[in-house]
Amino acid sequence: MNFAHSISGAGDHAVAVTRVSDTRWRAVEDDRVVGSGDASRRPDGRLFISIDAWHEAAFDRVADAMLADLPTPLYTVVDEADHDSRSAWERAGFAAARREWGYLVPTEPRVTGLGSPRPPSGVTIVPAGEAEEGPLRALDRVIRDEVEATVGWRTMPAEVLPRPAGTTVVDPSKYTVARHFDQYVGLVRVAPVTRQPRIGLIAVRADRHRRGIARALLAHALGSLHRSGTASAWAEVNESNAAATALFESIGARRAAGTLELVRR
Repeated sequence: MNFAHSISGAGDHAVAVTRVSDTRWRAVEDDRVVGSGDASRRPDGRLFISIDAWHEAAFDRVADAMLADLPTPLYTVVDEADHDSRSAWERAGFAAARREWGYLVPTEPRVTGLGSPRPPSGVTIVPAGEAEEGPLRALDRVIRDEVEATVGWRTMPAEVLPRPAGTTVVDPSKYTVARHFDQYVGLVRVAPVTRQPRIGLIAVRADRHRRGIARALLAHALGSLHRSGTASAWAEVNESNAAATALFESIGARRAAGTLELVRR
């Protein structure tokens, strides 16, 4: 696919927008590339788009072309502090749907106050890389079904992973698990990113909430990072998730960024 989608005026010049593939658009002005757009479908089925442009006119032309070609609803993500980007997407008809807070999470036990807490009675912590894959996958599916049946999985921190359809646990070695007697009941996933590890998910089965399991999981994961020489980790929390917000802020995590998910319906 390589056809001119639109040619529109931009000041003294013309910006030509071409759809160069099923998922990519390109804007050219005076034989120079001045913008591009990309579309990608996330594992939950939602279609996200992004635009990189030199100036407002190029952004608007690429947005017009993509909106004409793609079905709604369409989603995008912007840094809350980037007012120019938010304004550009709002010109294209997008509106804020939800907000994620980004937290810097200390690992030093004297700062977090976690120390070495004893897990609740009957609960043991299975270190990262030691969980049995079958029960881990079963727990992950139970938790995802519980979330989908309540607030919906799309309210969880946005995350795009290359994975086969239906596979939600890509790398079991990243998971620390809480086991209650012979049953897995909670998990935390930490991606060992070189610059700053990322806490991608911390969750406990609904019938085991409010027992201190999440706190014990977090204490173990952060303690492991601290012993390896890592001073802090990164975590994203939906602003409506009061329990997760309270948990991170209770251990000294500092809100360092905000991300807006925008939608055009």
